[in-house]
Amino acid sequence: QVQLVESGGGLVQPGGSLRLSCAASGSIVSINTMGWYRQAPGKERELVAVITRWGSTNYADSVKGRFTISRNNAKNTMYLQMNSLKPEDTAVYYCKLVILTTNTDYWGQGTQVTVSS
Repeated sequence: QVQLVESGGGLVQPGGSLRLSCAASGSIVSINTMGWYRQAPGKERELVAVITRWGSTNYADSVKGRFTISRNNAKNTMYLQMNSLKPEDTAVYYCKLVILTTNTDYWGQGTQVTVSS
């Protein structure tokens, strides 16, 4: 089993910044991809950004140039630096880890991000 714990969410004004963290523990296989997803009220969960173990990244068009995903493999931790936040970024942000060898997904419990003046 793998456990994922997100942290770093909160309330921020438009134009502000937040840094989310996702700490993974348990039976972690090295070949994995991690990602951030978000779900706003009344909307479906959507991809924000993903990163492979080797550092290749992909972003949703809505966050390109504002968000940066990164990871520290030695610490089994992933980050999401969010700058120039907008009210439409308000959502619960979830961490996801995919074990590629078994195609198994694990999700964190989510952390709330609210962008409001």
